[in-house]
Amino acid sequence: MVRLVLPNPGLEDRIPSLDALDAIEKEEAGSRPKWDNKAQYMLTCVGFCVGLGNVWRFPYLCQSHGGGAFMIPFLILLVVEGIPLLYLEFAIGQRLRKGSVGVWSSIHPALKGVGIASMFVSFMVGLYYNTIIAWVMWYFFNSFQDPLPWSECPINANQTGYVEECAHSTPVDYFWYRETLNISDNISNSGSVQWWVLLCLTCAWSVLYVCTIRGIETTGKAVYITSTLPYVVLTIFLIRGLTLKGATNGIIFLFTPNVTELANPVTWLDAGAQVFYSFSLAFGGLISFSSYNSIHNNCEMDSVIVSVINGFTSVYAATVVYSIIGFRATARFDDCFNTNILTLINAFDLPEGNVTQENFAEMQQWCNATDFEAYGKLRFQTCDLTSFLSEGVEGTGLAFIVFTEAITKMPVSPLWSVLFFIMLFCLGLSSMFGNMEGVVVPLQDLQVIPQKWPKELLTGLICLGCYLIAFVFTLNSGQYWLSLLDNYAGSVPLLVIAFCEMFAVVYVYGVDRFNKDIEFMIGHKPNLFWQITWRVVSPLLMLVILLFFLAVQLNQALTYSVWDPAHEEFPKSHKASYPSWAYGVVVVVAGVPCLTIPCFAIYKLIRSRFQKPESQQGLVSSLSTASMNGDLKY
Repeated sequence: MVRLVLPNPGLEDRIPSLDALDAIEKEEAGSRPKWDNKAQYMLTCVGFCVGLGNVWRFPYLCQSHGGGAFMIPFLILLVVEGIPLLYLEFAIGQRLRKGSVGVWSSIHPALKGVGIASMFVSFMVGLYYNTIIAWVMWYFFNSFQDPLPWSECPINANQTGYVEECAHSTPVDYFWYRETLNISDNISNSGSVQWWVLLCLTCAWSVLYVCTIRGIETTGKAVYITSTLPYVVLTIFLIRGLTLKGATNGIIFLFTPNVTELANPVTWLDAGAQVFYSFSLAFGGLISFSSYNSIHNNCEMDSVIVSVINGFTSVYAATVVYSIIGFRATARFDDCFNTNILTLINAFDLPEGNVTQENFAEMQQWCNATDFEAYGKLRFQTCDLTSFLSEGVEGTGLAFIVFTEAITKMPVSPLWSVLFFIMLFCLGLSSMFGNMEGVVVPLQDLQVIPQKWPKELLTGLICLGCYLIAFVFTLNSGQYWLSLLDNYAGSVPLLVIAFCEMFAVVYVYGVDRFNKDIEFMIGHKPNLFWQITWRVVSPLLMLVILLFFLAVQLNQALTYSVWDPAHEEFPKSHKASYPSWAYGVVVVVAGVPCLTIPCFAIYKLIRSRFQKPESQQGLVSSLSTASMNGDLKY
């Protein structure tokens, strides 16, 4: 077993002793908030971990990598990568009772950059994540109409037909790209602020402010709804979906395994990345949440329960999504087939009802034999159910195009639309609670905020600052900006931070010390499984995923999908290369958090060289008792 521990002078002075923890917890009772009950804490963690990615990315990955075969690497990596790191974050936060900056500074002053990097990532991800919530609110407000506004194309100004852009695409495409985003033809064409998106963005940040105004004291109440309602809605959709024609086609397609995909390294890479992102690790929020627990809370059991719920939710949501996709694909298949039947009936003046899907091939042969020349002039569409099911979509395409199209084909479609967007709103909002926690607490630990500022003011200033920056997403090019941040802000930085976290605990803090801490907190030492994964397996897996991810990204040009009605392939989105200035944006959103870690370590090393020995001390030298938005006491 690996037992290497790097030199770490002064550690005993920076962290409270085990003997003092019970007394410290009693002293914190009046100054530091705590969870009302265990259910509140678990719901908050589940709400943060289970987000929009479970609903719209996991099903896409299953479909792309062999259906049920993808479950195998996903579940394996969930056990050996996701759960160990989740347990580590829960345990170290509960032991040191601080936010991300405070925890890593206490372990070693040079590691303060890890906490700052987590704060940067939480900030940037929160910027665009709440914009998605704003889009969800826009669709929710428009769902109280019958028929739904995306169910049919609008009439043109001359009242002579449909709007050309909509006629050449679909009503759901038109409503998303033109009525909602009013999207430009490239990222450089910024355009102007779309007032309806800005209004929804204002509502989204206002709701978030109200929910987080007093930290876990208010978010702890909100999670009773935001973390449970999505499961109710998913169950309702599953029951409804199973009654729709073709729903089982989608579920069978999803879970039919293609075992050859297991030999594809990209399948394992995507599975590892999905496990990592679905747990919301390295944002700093989970560390802060666990720091509000009792010192003797069973964090090991918590990590297992949250992991099981997270994995179950991914599979459950995929089942629901593909029951609806199966219904949509079957409806499109039937429409395609009916068009071909109508073509045949009109060309040969056949009685209506004589041609069906079952005898279509036979009738084609009869028509061909009857009049070869007339039959040869006919043009039939290619109708293949598998191809309709195989149209892989993820992210906003799944939520705002595929699902909305399927909803329009359901009876009482406004009701299902309202339920669907309520579910997405709750999923997004509960995840934003953790992102806010990952920004606010580090700012307090860094002591950049005056201690006398009231909680409401601090939360309000952070929400206001994010809201103003997020104006860029309300422009005509806002969708392109959001895709840029989504692709790079929450990818490489999180992998780097997570690797540094595990390395810091195992090899800087010391895994033997960590084992003793856990034994003190839960009554027994971590078993052999945790020892192996913490020391060797999980760090190596994260390093491999990071290196493979970088290798793939470096060999690919930076491109983005463009919606351009003037393009020859319209209505398909086409790929365009980012302008040169976009590379600078990528460096900022992905490079700055990563570089913060080594740069701060070097700065601390240089500073310590020129500092008098008696004046050297840790950057966080005493115990912070910060609530999420509370006063700091030292």
